[in-house]
Amino acid sequence: MDSLIHSLRDVTIRSISVSEMNNNVYLLTSKSTGAQVLIDAADDLPAIQQLLSESAGDSSNPTKLVRIATTHQHWDHVRALPELVALTGASTSAGADDADALPVPVDVRLGHGDVERFDDIELTAVHLRGHTPGSIAFVYQDPDGPAQIFSGDSLFPGGVGNTQKDPARFTSLLNDVSERLFDAYPDDTLVHPGHGLPTTLGAERPHLEEWRARGW
Repeated sequence: MDSLIHSLRDVTIRSISVSEMNNNVYLLTSKSTGAQVLIDAADDLPAIQQLLSESAGDSSNPTKLVRIATTHQHWDHVRALPELVALTGASTSAGADDADALPVPVDVRLGHGDVERFDDIELTAVHLRGHTPGSIAFVYQDPDGPAQIFSGDSLFPGGVGNTQKDPARFTSLLNDVSERLFDAYPDDTLVHPGHGLPTTLGAERPHLEEWRARGW
């Protein structure tokens, strides 16, 4: 399958959809050094290998996967994780409160506001509590354009992630999304969700109170 491509100043973002659940897999490549970060090794190792192969031309240097970051612990986002770690030797990261549920050892346990740098790829971890205890959105700030949020299953076009009709979990997630994403980033910020098509904070912002009123 062909990957979708966003070419930014310093980084190329590729994405593919895998599995019967249409999980999104994202790959960020440094144009200058070839360092790569993959977000959510959801499923279909051959498709992910093709994604890595296609990205070889995204840098002036040889590409190398240095980190596999996981947005949250749910099984449909980690099915290819053990195989990809074994294949590439890349290090792993996930939210501290989800790390023990992953099918591989987690090298870096992330908390809210943690910043990691992989050459010129800088990712900020935003802890969004509710869909899972340790759900993390990863934010890349393009120096010449809008921020890019990889939101996992915490924010989608049309609402926040599933909280199993638990009012406390829903309120926690909506509060975190409101305060840590919508209050922190402008309307042109792109949101790349765990399933489905991207959106912007500006497209979703007018509906926050509607979501709160309906309770999901």
